[in-house]
Amino acid sequence: MQNAQEVAAISLLLDPVRWRLYQYIRSSGGAVGRDEAARVVDVSRNLAAFHLDRMAAIGLLTVEYRRLTGRSGRGAGRPAKLYRAADRHLVVSVPATRYTLASTILATALERKTADERPDEAARRVAVEVGANLGGGLRERLERRDGSQSAMASAALEELGYEPERKDGDIELRNCPFHELAVTHRALTCSMNHALLAGLLEALGTDELRAEGPQERPGQCCVRIGRASG
Repeated sequence: MQNAQEVAAISLLLDPVRWRLYQYIRSSGGAVGRDEAARVVDVSRNLAAFHLDRMAAIGLLTVEYRRLTGRSGRGAGRPAKLYRAADRHLVVSVPATRYTLASTILATALERKTADERPDEAARRVAVEVGANLGGGLRERLERRDGSQSAMASAALEELGYEPERKDGDIELRNCPFHELAVTHRALTCSMNHALLAGLLEALGTDELRAEGPQERPGQCCVRIGRASG
């Protein structure tokens, strides 16, 4: 995949339901129907169909139609929509995806960098886009839950590999998902991380919160989530 496509694919697979569906279809070695997929990951058929079609649209899965009964002719029923893993190599693991995600953001930024743009500016621009993509995907599921914006943001952050701790409406992040990269490239990594979370919060619709930083916080992430002023 090209870098932009890989970013989108990784963003989709950060959703745990999509990840389980994708893993099952790849391991099956064949074409899988919506009913089978829904049963295996224990979700409704409609929800499975939604996630399967999203992955097919980005090129992670291919689609084919076949009657599962083996019958043909009148009365045989409509062909079922089946999904098969596309013949593409995508290195993704959860939760270690955060490192693949970081490298993909930086590679994409390098490709898209304009002549008068600094590397960190390009990385921030791409990271905001990726954060928005992630937030949009997570919002579809998380907004169905009851709870505050802080609870929604915390749930999204947990799924991305952060360890959020809610304190009086703010959210402290007890870890840095990009720690190893930050050790050698702190300024670039922290700037990218801040932009990623800013894009995430905006797409989640959590307008009461904002990403603050980056600022050195020993033993914690350089970014914290605070309440928006005004």
